Amino acid sequence: MNEEYINLTTENLNKEHLCCIIRSKKSHPGIDAKRQWLSDRLKEGHVFRKLNEKATVFIEYAPLETAWVPIAGDNYYYVYCLWVSGSYKGKGYGKELMEYCLADAKEKGKSGICMLGAERQKAWLTDQSFAKKFGFEVVDSTDNGYQLLALSLDGTAPKFTQNAKNSKIENKELTIYYDMQCPFVNQNIEIIKQYCELNKVLVSLIQVDTLQKAKELPCVFNNWGVFIKEILRQLICY
Repeated sequence: MNEEYINLTTENLNKEHLCCIIRSKKSHPGIDAKRQWLSDRLKEGHVFRKLNEKATVFIEYAPLETAWVPIAGDNYYYVYCLWVSGSYKGKGYGKELMEYCLADAKEKGKSGICMLGAERQKAWLTDQSFAKKFGFEVVDSTDNGYQLLALSLDGTAPKFTQNAKNSKIENKELTIYYDMQCPFVNQNIEIIKQYCELNKVLVSLIQVDTLQKAKELPCVFNNWGVFIKEILRQLICY
């Protein structure tokens, strides 16, 4: 079924459906922001492979060195997301997408593939039981229940940065770290701004807009990390 898939490129990015569950015939600020974010990442080896349909069937991954996540390691791929939804479930698309990533890793001589997991499956994370069928294992964890899963091809393993494992900040007010990888982030930030202004809630909104900022994050998520009174509540906008 390889002919059914498309890899996004800088040439086709503006005309291809981004697999988001946002449905809008008009230009959508979140989707526009995602396209811009992707246009810069594709030049760095970022891969977005999707079914050639207006559907939510895709895998998104990048070399760990340029992946916007606080994970340290050499020569790995990091899988941001593998998602198959709706009537497309159960037809083998997830398996084919993961197999494509694994074949790509082997062809390029990568040390392995890693991805985010949790002690208890979260709705916004790729199905861990599915990943473990391919040989992914837990190689690191945080005190608040998140895990780093890795499929090693040479015996090495990546790890969370110490900042991510500490999950603490000095700021006492509501603090949100975000980037534009997820199309839902743009509209959610605007909603939060309006709510906090109306209710006189102090909020610090920190946009993660460089690779360095992403690598230094005090939380495991690059696109939505919320701190309230030094207690991290990490959410995802799906």
